[in-house]
Amino acid sequence: RYELREDFAVVVQPFFRNTMLPLDSDGKPDLSFFAADCFHFSERGYAEMAMALWNNMMEPIGEKQTYNNFTYDRSKLKCPNPEKPFLSTLRNSGFRNSALNLDNSVPSVPYWAVIVAAVAGILVGSL
Repeated sequence: RYELREDFAVVVQPFFRNTMLPLDSDGKPDLSFFAADCFHFSERGYAEMAMALWNNMMEPIGEKQTYNNFTYDRSKLKCPNPEKPFLSTLRNSGFRNSALNLDNSVPSVPYWAVIVAAVAGILVGSL
């Protein structure tokens, strides 16, 4: 939907897709990455996630890291280089032809199918 826009882009950042729990030296979950409720991240955990997100935004489409190794090493931050001083998008990554032709695209699911499925789900659920 946004691939033809020159002034806007949507890019999925998969840095958390295959992430494992960080472990301490004993092989147990490292609780320093989590808040007291053991569900939310601590300041250290949020810093790690922020670094992973930043790195993902610097990586070209098709080469994005899908995991976070929780090393808490600020030297692993990726910086823009003079040849590519911008965030990576589909158009500037060279992943697809920059002259996209999406005029003849058809949605994969018709809008009415979603409505029918929702109504059918409600009816089946109420029975």
